[in-house]
Amino acid sequence: MIDGATETVTIVVADDHSLFREGLKELLATVPEFSVVGTAGDGDQALSLVRQYRPDILLLDVQMPGPAAAVVVERTCRLSPTTRAVALAMHDDTALMEELLLRGAAAYLVKNMARDELVAALITVVHSSGNVLVSVPQGAIRALGRRSDVEEPSPRELDILRLVALGMSNRQIATRLHLAEATVKRHLTNVYAKLGAVSRVDAVRRAGTLGLIDLS
Repeated sequence: MIDGATETVTIVVADDHSLFREGLKELLATVPEFSVVGTAGDGDQALSLVRQYRPDILLLDVQMPGPAAAVVVERTCRLSPTTRAVALAMHDDTALMEELLLRGAAAYLVKNMARDELVAALITVVHSSGNVLVSVPQGAIRALGRRSDVEEPSPRELDILRLVALGMSNRQIATRLHLAEATVKRHLTNVYAKLGAVSRVDAVRRAGTLGLIDLS
């Protein structure tokens, strides 16, 4: 655990792309204050390493196999309250950013940032407990404010979305839930609007990313 600028910052790196994961590990190894104590290729491995090492930072890719990133962040906060979860994303996703910060993430960073920016961000995160750090375009921050009144899918809509994730058709879902097929279609239309989704696959992906349904 870090206690002053001269102490070692322990880090777990979690990313399902091995080349990026190893490259990030090598990059962080060039910083004398940093020590990568473990690497993970999926959410379950990441949580196992958090449990084992109680690192100062969990550097977490937001799109990995296993539990959704929001779930990993929330469980990390419970397993190791002193660990700061830092989300790494390919793009600025306003809905995902909002969910991760609400679940306890200490930072949301986009992967195209420079090495020095990443190092500075991680140091800031460790020494600024209680604050959050976001490194995304200004437009994403403005959009975040506009999302404060977004309505989440209802329990019934989430039930339907879970069955969609299993590959069921509208007719099969209607039979399973004892609904009219038209009712299922109406619920899915509502889900698309609430999640900003454009298709069944997109709705499932967004709900899983937000931790609304379990895709593991």
